[in-house]
Amino acid sequence: MPTAISSANRASYGPKGRPRLATTPPETDREPTDTELLQHHLDGDPEAFGSLVRRYRRELFNFLARFTGDAALADDVFQETFLQLHISAATFDTSRRLKPWLFTIAANKARDALRKSFRRQAAPLDAPIAGSQETTYAELMPADIPAPEESLLNLETRQAVQKIIRQMPENLRTVLLLSYFNEFPYKEIAEILDVPLGTVKSRLHAAVRHFAKQWKAFVARTGHGDERSTEG
Repeated sequence: MPTAISSANRASYGPKGRPRLATTPPETDREPTDTELLQHHLDGDPEAFGSLVRRYRRELFNFLARFTGDAALADDVFQETFLQLHISAATFDTSRRLKPWLFTIAANKARDALRKSFRRQAAPLDAPIAGSQETTYAELMPADIPAPEESLLNLETRQAVQKIIRQMPENLRTVLLLSYFNEFPYKEIAEILDVPLGTVKSRLHAAVRHFAKQWKAFVARTGHGDERSTEG
């Protein structure tokens, strides 16, 4: 005698007895995008803006600390940046990414702060480049340039690297930080700085050449980096 398919089992089969494909329930735990958080903030969500601040606390603060060379000043600029974001949120074009716009505000605020401040102590620059566990500023130099001593442990060497970066022309220092530390693609750096793409590339190359030239001068004055060539 043929066995009847129960109504419960029948619901699992399609035409001609073929199994139905299970449907995937919609995602409910997806992290909201930056733009969505900003829109939630504009819609009155009291938690949304705080989520944005926490999301960028480390990355943006590190950028500002390296840009200004002063952790306390960087913290002030960080707060001013998000205050400006709060004030200007309604004017943001939601068809674009928020991150480049946020860094544009931050870079402008940092420039203004530096013009008003005489505090120029550099933050440590032997920290890894963003997204890397090992790469440091020292690795930006061409291969034929003597590298700083291992791990930049020598205080004089470390201070020299800090000084070179801090004294770079602002336009070169900015593009170097955005590219190597924050890993922005050329196109987004161009948006942040409001310059052509070709200008970004030329400034980055100029920044690396500038560092290499200054490092060679430091080595010539002090002999640091030449020890290995005199061994044996």
